Amino acid sequence: MTRPDIVVINPNSNPAVTAGFDAALAPLRFADGPTIRCVTLEDGPFGVETQEHTEQVTIPLRRLVERDNAASAFVIACYSDPGLHVCREGTKRPVFGIAESALLTALARGDRFGVIAIGQGSMPRHQRYVRQMGLTERFAGERPLNMSVAESASGSGTLGRMIEVGGELVKQDRADVIVMGCAGMARHRRALEEALGVPVVDPVQAAVTMAIGAVQVAGA
Repeated sequence: MTRPDIVVINPNSNPAVTAGFDAALAPLRFADGPTIRCVTLEDGPFGVETQEHTEQVTIPLRRLVERDNAASAFVIACYSDPGLHVCREGTKRPVFGIAESALLTALARGDRFGVIAIGQGSMPRHQRYVRQMGLTERFAGERPLNMSVAESASGSGTLGRMIEVGGELVKQDRADVIVMGCAGMARHRRALEEALGVPVVDPVQAAVTMAIGAVQVAGA
């Protein structure tokens, strides 16, 4: 029997981001389980960091989803969930956004969630999403690293800055679960959780976990 195939799409063109969350998905790869295939949208911006960037990748993502007839499910690996609804319209297969999946996972891990953002400019998009999902009462706050997507994926000082910002969310904003607000942060989840002493949700892992559940149940 053919194994289900989950395609995880990085909407930016930075292969280091794709490699980072590909490695972070290793615990979710198991014998006889779905294959997890990570791909990069080569014509996307180097980092999806503005509203313009999120709009720019929407139609290329839709075309990619429409073309891939082998996939059992798709994950859009950008915390702004660009193109989520138009991609769902373009396929009968399940499509998961990492922001939506991460916030739903956070609700199951704590009472109040805080988000670590890449930069100040991304926070209005994230906070609109929190309001649209009706989660304002469970939202402790959001604080920025003030880094680029590329820096968060490859920078040597990323973890230290994440511990600093995450500590502020826990101590000052009273968050009891932290969501990492970018796919480029994936490799720091475990170390951040150990440093902060509260659950830390990696959004790509959260979305792929949901995708695995969906395709496994569909094939049962």
